[in-house]
Amino acid sequence: MTGTILFDPLLPWPLVAALAALAALGVVLALWRGLSGWALRALAGLVLVGALAQPSYQVEDRAPLSDIVLMLVDTSASQRLAERAGVTEEAATTLEARLAGRPNTEVRRIEVGDGEEDTGTLLMSALNAALAEEPRARIAGILLLSDGRLHDLERAPDLPAPMHLLMTGLETDWDRRLIVRNAPAFAILGEPVQLTLRIEDDGAAPEVDSTTLNISVDGAEPQSFEVAVGQDIELPVTLPHGGRNVIQFTVPEADGELTDRNNSALVQINGVRDRLRVLLVSGEPHAGGRTWRNLLKSDSSVDLVHFTILRPPEKQDGVPVTELSLIAFPTRELFLEKIEDFDLIIFDRYKRRGILPSIYLDNVRNYVENGGAVLIAAGPDFASADSLYRSPLSEVLPAEPTARVVEEGYRPAITDLGERHPVTAGLTGQESWGRWLRQIEVTPGDSGDVVMSGVEDRPLLVLDRVGEGRVALMASDHAWLWNRGYEGGGPQLELLRRLAHWMMKEPELEEEALFAEPTGQTMRIIRRTLEESVGTVTVTRPDGETEEVTLEEVSPGRFEAIYEGPQIGLYRLSEGDQNAVIGLGPAAPREFEQTIASADALEPVIDTMRGGAPRLEDGLPQLREVSMGRPAAGRGWIGLTPRDAYETLNVTQTPILPAWLVLLLASALIVGAWLREGRS
Repeated sequence: MTGTILFDPLLPWPLVAALAALAALGVVLALWRGLSGWALRALAGLVLVGALAQPSYQVEDRAPLSDIVLMLVDTSASQRLAERAGVTEEAATTLEARLAGRPNTEVRRIEVGDGEEDTGTLLMSALNAALAEEPRARIAGILLLSDGRLHDLERAPDLPAPMHLLMTGLETDWDRRLIVRNAPAFAILGEPVQLTLRIEDDGAAPEVDSTTLNISVDGAEPQSFEVAVGQDIELPVTLPHGGRNVIQFTVPEADGELTDRNNSALVQINGVRDRLRVLLVSGEPHAGGRTWRNLLKSDSSVDLVHFTILRPPEKQDGVPVTELSLIAFPTRELFLEKIEDFDLIIFDRYKRRGILPSIYLDNVRNYVENGGAVLIAAGPDFASADSLYRSPLSEVLPAEPTARVVEEGYRPAITDLGERHPVTAGLTGQESWGRWLRQIEVTPGDSGDVVMSGVEDRPLLVLDRVGEGRVALMASDHAWLWNRGYEGGGPQLELLRRLAHWMMKEPELEEEALFAEPTGQTMRIIRRTLEESVGTVTVTRPDGETEEVTLEEVSPGRFEAIYEGPQIGLYRLSEGDQNAVIGLGPAAPREFEQTIASADALEPVIDTMRGGAPRLEDGLPQLREVSMGRPAAGRGWIGLTPRDAYETLNVTQTPILPAWLVLLLASALIVGAWLREGRS
């Protein structure tokens, strides 16, 4: 029970003050004139002014409320190193018991684990959430049981009471970590990309000058290098192939270091070609002559060299050579000296005219077998006696012409095999495609893949691998009709783009492939094949354990499965003769970027309420009560601030000057003053 006097004036305070001043003036005037009732007049004025102030006596019935202590227990990954987890749990249990034994005290224990998606330790976010659920006026103290490594310091709130960090870890802890300072997402094949690495020793580390750095690409046998510790290392890396390249850097675990979880780093870089060099040779001008040129020119990554045979050797029209605005076809330079510089050679309606001797075409055959690519866009010339098939190129071509040219309308169709081949898979809307009007009849060889068909299911597009290279035969020169929108057109640009990129061995268009698409610690395993079924995929985890994963067919030739990786690191995938590697999780998890316990980050927040940061290795500090604003920590002790909070159950107000009493007193005093002055 508590009592206070309250004022609730009937008039504004300035007006009450003015009336009080007027009453005082009257009393002074009475005293000046020598009136004997001035004292009674003063008391009457005081009663009236007091009545205008309307004083009352308020009595509150209060129930005391307990103090609340917030105890945040850090259970993140860095807190599970060495013996930190056990020390933290023991300290938290003991503190909870001590606080519960204190009178008028409640404990709120909050476990703070790892943040989602590698966001680290979010201690301040958890503290904000806890403060939002409790009355700030009841918070007597905040205890953090942690190593001091947090990743949301910018969210630190205004503290209502002292905060203390009870720090885990030992002063003798030390750790070695590998840092990748820059890792580009893409790099050009054949050109070195500069990576910057650094190996740092934190804490009470022994003095060393160098250590071993192991580098492995795509899970291959690692190469070892002796590198300096504590210095930036500039490392030039040349990617071995296109697509995703997984590079793993590892530093051997040193004796006595806190953990080896930050001794490795995974870098995944996509290898891309700087420029794809394409040689396009058009045998003669025709309606679709610009189809290939426009397609290749529209791709900024393609460097195109295009020649059209406008004046073959047998053409004699009497025009002097000096007056012709034509460039001589550099056959020797292109097909002998620089043929290896090209990624793809396209013959568009080309036939033998004596321009390319057999030795040059034989060199093209060698180019294919050694890893090059040749595409034949066949016209009627392919079925003639001057066909390219009647040359050394026949040994690598996937189909043989029958000398028949079919001149009738037909709608190109994707074969059953083509539904599974990445060049033609997913090209929808076949029923609305426009017709082509010519097809060269060919007989496919034993190894070619027929992915599109034409008139009466005759082969239209045949693909094949020869040696290390690739060959494609388009048995029609009417693909340009789709480009012109004839009868609705068709996916001409997409088909020819895929075809060209398959010829140039782009990884995303490999017909037999095993790869994975990572998202955090989850990956989508994808197996692409021309077969109708696949076996299980063997997943080898970073710890060496293996697991079999069954794939399901999601579309023709494409099998997938979702795999949740239990660990961060390098995973190896294998199915049949297909192998792949993939890195799951961040290159360096935030929890292990810095593992040595430290109060440096939290000191500015702790100092605002004069808290402390004792180490648990020195023993659990004693709890004391301190006043607000006083030092809240010292040697071997930490302080809590009693808040003396209460809940008001009932409020009673009693007027000090009720109306009847004011009337009685004022009347009596005024009459008394009049009578006294009357006798005088």
